[in-house]
Order: sequence, then C-alpha cells, then structure tokens
Amino acid sequence: MTTSTRPLTSPRNTRAEKPAHPRAILAIILVSYFLILLDNSVIFTGLPSIASSMNLDAGGLAWVQDAYTLAFGGLLLLGARLGDLLGRRRVFVGGLAVFVTASFLIGVSPAGWWLIAARAVQGVGAAVVAPSALSLLTASFPAGEQRSRAVAWYAATAGIGSSAGLLVGGAAAEWISWRAGFFINVPLGIAMAVLAPRYLPVQQPKQGRFDLTGALAATLGTGALVFGIIESAERGWSSPLVVTALLVAAAVLTALVRHEARVPQPIMPLRLFTDRRRWGAYAARFLYLGAMMGFFFFTTQLMQDVLGFTAFQAGLGFLPMTAVNFAVATLIPRVVRRYGDASALVAGVALTLAGMAWLAQVDATSTYLTSLALPMVLIGLGQGLAFAPLTSFGIIGVRARDAGAASGLVNAAHQLGMATGLAVLVAASAKAGGLATGISTALTWGTGLLALCLIVALTIIVPAQRAQNAANRQEVRA
Repeated sequence: MTTSTRPLTSPRNTRAEKPAHPRAILAIILVSYFLILLDNSVIFTGLPSIASSMNLDAGGLAWVQDAYTLAFGGLLLLGARLGDLLGRRRVFVGGLAVFVTASFLIGVSPAGWWLIAARAVQGVGAAVVAPSALSLLTASFPAGEQRSRAVAWYAATAGIGSSAGLLVGGAAAEWISWRAGFFINVPLGIAMAVLAPRYLPVQQPKQGRFDLTGALAATLGTGALVFGIIESAERGWSSPLVVTALLVAAAVLTALVRHEARVPQPIMPLRLFTDRRRWGAYAARFLYLGAMMGFFFFTTQLMQDVLGFTAFQAGLGFLPMTAVNFAVATLIPRVVRRYGDASALVAGVALTLAGMAWLAQVDATSTYLTSLALPMVLIGLGQGLAFAPLTSFGIIGVRARDAGAASGLVNAAHQLGMATGLAVLVAASAKAGGLATGISTALTWGTGLLALCLIVALTIIVPAQRAQNAANRQEVRA
C-alpha cells in the first residue's frame, strides 16, 4: 500500500507561509495537551497511597479516576463547539485556567469527596482544552508538510503522555507524595496560559446561534454512555443501573442525530461522517485506545503485584515502549511521505497487535525482559506509527468551520474508547481465576480489540483512501 492523505489543495495553499512562531505555538499546544494526558494515568501508580491517605474504599477509589473520565468524555463536544463560537484561543486559555485550578485543589484536598469533586472539575477543563488544542494546531499550520509534522508531534504526545503519567505518578508516590503529581500541572499550566495570548493565533468568534438542545443532548448522551460503561466494570452489564444508563444514552444520542440533521448550525455536524476515512478513523481510534488503556492498567498491576516492582519501578518499566514510541513518532512525517498514512496506520496497528498478543502470554513465572520489555518494543513501534495517521484521518478534508467539531470527535473517540475498553477488559479479567491469569485474559481481549481495529483500517480507511488517491490522479489528468 502506498496511499497518501495529501489534501486537495492548490500549490499556492500547500506553500502557505509558516506561522510567525511555529515552535512556540507547537510547544504551548503540546505541553497543554500533555498535561491532560498525564492526568489520565498519573493516578494509577498513586492509587494505593491515595486510598490510605484519604481512607477511600474500592468504590470511592474508582471514582477518583471515573469522575475525571466522566466529565472529560461527557463534555467534549460542548467544549469543541464553545471554541468555535467564542474563539479557540480564548476558550483554550479559559480551559487551562479551570484545569490548573482543579489540579491545585486536588493537591490540597483534605478529604475523599473533595478529591473526587476536584477531579470532575479537572475533567471539565480537559474537555475544553483537548479539542481546542487540536483545532488550534489545525488552524496554525497550513495543510501539507507543516501540518503533517505538527500532527506527528501531537500524536507522539498522545502516545507518550499515558506512560509518562505512570512514571511521574510512581516517582511522586514513592519519593514525595501522590499530591506532587498534580502540583506539577500548576506552574506548567500557568506558564502555558500566560504564553498562549502572545503566540497563539487569534480567531474571531463566529457569528451564529448556539445549539443548546444539541449541547444538552450531547452532554447527557455521552455522559450517560460513559457512566454506564464505568459502572459496568463493577456492577456487571446486566445491572439495572447500567442497563438504564445505556438505554438513556442510546435514546438521547439517537435523538441528537435526528436533531443535528435538521438544525442549521449543529454542535456535531453530520457531514463529518460522510467521509469514510474520518468515521473509520473515529472507530479505529475507539478500538485502539480501548486496548491501550487496558494495556496500561493491567501491565501496571502485573509489574507491581506479580513481579513485585515498586510504583516507581513500574513507571520505569514502560520506558522500552516510551523510548521507541518517541523515536518512531519523530520519524513519522518521512514515513508518511514515502509510504502514505494508510500504510503507516496498518503497520502500526499490526505491530501493536503482535506486541499485545505476545504480552498476553504472561503468567506467574514470567520475567520482565522476555515477557514485558520485548513485547513493549513492538507496542512502542506500533503506537509511534499508528497515532499520527489516526489523528490525520480524523481531521482530513475538514473545513475551517468544522475544525472544532472534528477535533471534538477525535477526542471523544479517544475518551469513550478508553472508558469502554477498560470496562470490557476488567469484566473479562474478573471471570478468570488468579491475578496473573486475569491479567493474561484481559490482555487477550485487548488483542481482540486491536484485531477489530486492524479490520476497520483494512476494510474502511484503506479502500477509501485508495479511492481518493485515484480521484486525485484523475483530476490532475483532466
């Protein structure tokens, strides 16, 4: 496969001038996005310390993570639309302010209820910053080589943020306090909020009406979906509460689609789903992140509870994957130029699949080098190749007016995939006997999610990209 995702632009557009301060713009966007991803995983290695210091039971401890996930996933489409209407830079800075304030409140939390509430507020800030960051990146770098490089760095941040969070959380919990992992956000977040007005491009607020009905339906529908998925991990899929939440989500999201088809300025434009590459990328990202969230969650347990690693050692244990991921991600623009986004995506998912299948063979006698480190190298290679194409296909061919909505859908697929995947894999592991067996079972199910992701890439994204390439060549001949 030698496909390409080069957009239909004129030579003049592809040679558009660079932004005035490209490195500063990219640094502000990536550091801010990194902070959000960091707090998706920094909590994992600190959970034992949080439980003892906050006197939280298993249910309360679960909500320390779930409150963040629920607010983040439920408000993403609303956060994306606010950026379009109020100005992305303004909303980006406002979201950072909320996120930083919540991080400080988490760090000083005196009780469990305070911690959980502050995590929810932090999720609100993340739901505003994440889509604004990607849409600002799209607006700042013109289509072509500049945007490809920027998206590659954005994707590298997405891949590295989770594993870095485990390392930071483990180091903080072991040497200082679990609170330190959240205090890190405060100076960095403030610095990005101060620098943003100086370097990020100004986008005038768009004239238009706010789709209040769509916003409420999107928030309620996605919130109910995330809540049902989260609760299924502990209560089971047949629980009345879970079934009710999922039925509410299905009804509200169905009504949302019907509503969005009628309104002139929808919060989720259905035209974004007319390109098979885009909706294929959303589906593939959903499945890929479901598998990867399970990978981080269960591999952390494997290292600490089976191999006897400390929290910090467990964080260090992910370095083979993180280092390879970063190295490959920096080379991805050259890989894409030569082989195309679709080929890079297929290769990336296939390598991740192979690494996960290898990792799933773990048992109580496994050793770190052969059972974890070497499979992680394959997973790191796969992540480095897959994330940039998944992001590029999610926003490919999007007009400026839909950049925020497309960014919101990319992040919504990311968050919903993580929540769903973790719930499914936790439920699968609970039916197995013994910790090591349960982890192996969960990782086997994660391998299945990656197999489905590979099928989506091969049957939806690749054929659609080939068709687009053929149309491009035909247009050039004409």
